[in-house]
Amino acid sequence: MINPLSQIIGQEKVKLTLEKIISSGKISHAFLFRGLEGVGKEDVALRFAQALVFHSNLPEEKKLNHISHIEKLSEPFIKYIFPLPRGKNEVDDDNPYEKLKQDEIEFIQEELAKKAANHFYKIQIPKANNIKINSIRDINRFLSLSYEESIKRVVIISDAHLMNEPAQNALLKNLEEPPANIIFILVTSYPERLRETIISRCWNISFQPLSDEEVEKVLFNKFNVEDSLAKKISKLSNGSVIHGLKILNYGLDELKETAIKILRYSFGKKFYSAYKELENLSKESDTEYFEIIISLLIQWLNDFNKFRTHSGEIIFSEHIETFEKFYAKYPEIDLLPLANKLDEISSRLKNNINLNLAISNVISEISSVIPAK
Repeated sequence: MINPLSQIIGQEKVKLTLEKIISSGKISHAFLFRGLEGVGKEDVALRFAQALVFHSNLPEEKKLNHISHIEKLSEPFIKYIFPLPRGKNEVDDDNPYEKLKQDEIEFIQEELAKKAANHFYKIQIPKANNIKINSIRDINRFLSLSYEESIKRVVIISDAHLMNEPAQNALLKNLEEPPANIIFILVTSYPERLRETIISRCWNISFQPLSDEEVEKVLFNKFNVEDSLAKKISKLSNGSVIHGLKILNYGLDELKETAIKILRYSFGKKFYSAYKELENLSKESDTEYFEIIISLLIQWLNDFNKFRTHSGEIIFSEHIETFEKFYAKYPEIDLLPLANKLDEISSRLKNNINLNLAISNVISEISSVIPAK
């Protein structure tokens, strides 16, 4: 039988930490897995749950059975909590699924099956904006399940930052009086949204961005992305599989062309034309697309610096002629400060900055580096 931790892609320091924790026998009752979205936090959480079984004293046959059930996200070996929609006339004392429509339940089951088959898959359920208090209260039902084995069972809370205040309060009660043989793993990209009293009761484990090669491996092996395309996308993914999948969804070539047009129009101070490229972005849901465009703008700026200094691989390699023309016209220009400013604007998008204002700021910042004639 293979140690489940050995199946983790990347995150070598995290793997080493978890191996040491298991071998020490001193396993915390609660962990906080924090880090960029799409770096494998939930995959590691599930592998860790399996590794606890792998290192137990159970007979081999039982180990295989338990590990298989965890892979399928099946109780009573594991409880997986994630955002759910609220049913009609639902109250906090209802079962989290009780007031949902049958087609909603079936869709949720389909999403869970995809997650079980691929731990990097991001469950997406309409109107599931937060983790409900009744989902947290349902932990008590999980705890009451008849289970004689002495191995650890695991509760994984996906997107833990989406717990509303009542849900966080309910969870805190479990963390203050931890049940025997139950381990909580809170997974989040936004730990600052959790109560400090929750964070302080967890063993914090930080995840780093994946390497380009690791993102490429996940895209190829887990999402069946064609090898050469996976390689290209991985170099723009910022170490996140989720970011890479967003680029895939919007279309890599189309995104690059849009970024080039925005740069060309903005450098040329053709503000109306530049804004026209993004004029349909007004809804909050468009923020994701704009963040990707900004990341490609930054990549072009970094590529230009590589072109000028003859160092590093250029991602916009099909636009070498553009670099040549720009360099011939502005041989002394330094675009790295501009890249930093665009990165700051992208960061502010996460704090609900007005999207139209952000678009205007990006165009203005790009145009400002070219001296007026």
